Amino acid sequence: MNRSMEGHYQLKKHGYNVQSYGTGPQVRLPGPSQNRSNNYDFGTPYAQINNDLRTQAKGEERLHTHYTRLGLFAMIDRNMTVKLAPEKFQQEHMSYDVIFTCEERVFELVCEELLNRAGVQSRPVHVINIEIEDNHKESQTGGKTIVELAKCIVASKDLERDMDGIIEDVQKRMPHRLLYTMAFY
Repeated sequence: MNRSMEGHYQLKKHGYNVQSYGTGPQVRLPGPSQNRSNNYDFGTPYAQINNDLRTQAKGEERLHTHYTRLGLFAMIDRNMTVKLAPEKFQQEHMSYDVIFTCEERVFELVCEELLNRAGVQSRPVHVINIEIEDNHKESQTGGKTIVELAKCIVASKDLERDMDGIIEDVQKRMPHRLLYTMAFY
């Protein structure tokens, strides 16, 4: 939720029309301990998640400090300014020209989902993974890489012809490892 929502936030801030999705069975956030996470169903409003986390931490200085140190409150506050609630990619049936992912595992899940949809529209989609470490600082840096990719993509006159060069160029200039494939809706 942190990496993709930071990318969503930065793209939106730069005026791009953007949607963001998760791919797992639930939204998982760090919990009170390493072996206990906070899990929420997709569609649970960020305001409700925020209230739940703040209620958990109320009167528990250690837990409040833990969530603050992890950037959980700041992340949820940011997410509430971007959209109402987390959404699941596998439940979304809109088609896009470009899909960005922020972790190779998610890239594979997105590609698998697109393959399962069998390309009945014969409409190409460029799927690009930006490998971003899951922490606040790296999410911000990764968001900048996503914006740089978006700028290059929008500037292209022939995306199918230019995409390999765009990936190469951005890979040389930015700190994140990129993966790219073309799939079909």
